[in-house]
Amino acid sequence: MKRIEIYTTMFCPFCSRAKKLLNSKGVDYKEIDVTVDGDLREEMTRRANGAYTVPQIFVDGDHIGDSDQIHMLDAKGTLDQILGIT
Repeated sequence: MKRIEIYTTMFCPFCSRAKKLLNSKGVDYKEIDVTVDGDLREEMTRRANGAYTVPQIFVDGDHIGDSDQIHMLDAKGTLDQILGIT
């Protein structure tokens, strides 16, 4: 099983949308809430090559992108392979 991490904040509709997609795929993921933790947000931004908006999604340490990017990958039919569920 691949390790999936998603950095989020509270009340973020884009985070909810991305988590809903991951849940629909039946994968487990680690949610990292950066709402009030500046150090975690800084870690996220560093890992995401400067991206500071949430969510930011990683699979086995590789940066996949944000909510729009994960939905684009799903629409193209490549998300399942990235998540390791094909």
